[in-house]
Parts: sequence; structure tokens; C-alpha cells
Amino acid sequence: MPSLPELMPTQVSDETFGSVTYHIAGELVPVLSVDVTRMPVYFEHHILLWKNSTITIGLKSLKGALKRMMAGIQIFVTEASGAGIIAFSRDGPGHIVPIHLRHGEEIQVREHQFRAATGNVDYTFERVRGLATMLFGQSGFFIDRFRGDSGDGIVWLHGYGNVFEKTLAAGETIDIEPGGWLFKDASVRMETKIDRLSSGFFGANMNFIVNRFTGPGRVGIQSMYLHMPTEE
Repeated sequence: MPSLPELMPTQVSDETFGSVTYHIAGELVPVLSVDVTRMPVYFEHHILLWKNSTITIGLKSLKGALKRMMAGIQIFVTEASGAGIIAFSRDGPGHIVPIHLRHGEEIQVREHQFRAATGNVDYTFERVRGLATMLFGQSGFFIDRFRGDSGDGIVWLHGYGNVFEKTLAAGETIDIEPGGWLFKDASVRMETKIDRLSSGFFGANMNFIVNRFTGPGRVGIQSMYLHMPTEE
């Protein structure tokens, strides 16, 4: 019998990886706290909750500025550095999940759900067509790509509802509702599958759409289906 996706930890205390120590605590709206003394952390705008006054906030430019500007997505992210701890909280319920990246590893993430990353993690993106909902003339969406090019690092994500992880063997597949996937390893292939359903009653028909993921590698599933405005 195939194994079920497993719930990722909802609470983390004194976890150290990639030169930072971090904590995740809270229920409905969890808080991520990171000690940035040895490694800066960059994060999306408007999620700062509190910080030690010894920490400096600045801007970090991202690679491919012209490409980003043409795509209408952010060119800069906010970066925290200095001795102390900074805490983040998103304005909405959900689940914070840490992804530990070994040197050279890559994780691919659904757009708008990145929260923070260590400063040595490279952040790029790609436009993927035909993999969202394909409703209302939808032609695709963006995937954020994070890679540990400069050593071990961490990416923290915000999942809606709770986040489950499924590790796929080579050739193993899983079908996920288009709003339900959160992240995947670069080794996992994703494609859209459409079944046309017809009842024969007054000629009524509809499309049943899923994204199919093929291993090897991990896939993250969020229990609250989400379709961002750019996907509708």
C-alpha cells in the first residue's frame, strides 16, 4: 500500500543549520524567530514582527533584475544582518515549514509563499505555462527557485492550512489539486492532467484538472487550496 504524505513539524525549537539557529512557535498564526548573528537572512516585505535593536535592515538585490521587472515581480527583498534575533509573522493563518538545502541542492516553490531564506541561498524564478488551473483563460504562473550555491542554507515557506510532505520514489506519481501543492524538489517532474467529464444530461460537461508529480524527490502539499489572483 502506498505511504501517506506526512505532516511536517509545526513547532521547532533551537534548530541549527546553515549557520543560523531558528525557532517556530504558535498555533493559528505561527512565528519564525531567527538568530542572524553569523548569517544574514532575507525575507519578503511586510512580515517583520519584532527584532533586536542591534539588527540592521537593508535591501538585497536579486539576480536577473531586468527579467524580474519585465515579469512584474520584485527586484529587491529585505535583508536583516547583525548580532541578534529577528522574528517574522505573516498576516494570515497557516504553517511555517523550513527546507534545509545542502550545498548545490535546489527547491522549487509556488509563487507568493516564500517567507525568508539565509543569505547564502540563491533566489531566481521561472514562468511555467499551463500548470495552474487553466481556467478563465489561465496561461501559467511563476515558480520561485532556491538553490544552495554558496553552502548549506535554509528556506522558510508559508503554507496555508497544514503542510504535508510526500517523498516519491523514481517513477512514482501523485496527483494534487492545482491549489494544493507548495514545493517540490528540482528532480520532481510536474505536468497538468485534464479529464473531460460529461454527464450526458443536457450536454453538461466540465474539466477535472490535477497537477501530476513524478519522482524521485519530495513534494509539499498544503491542506488549504489556494489560487492566487494571478492564476484566475
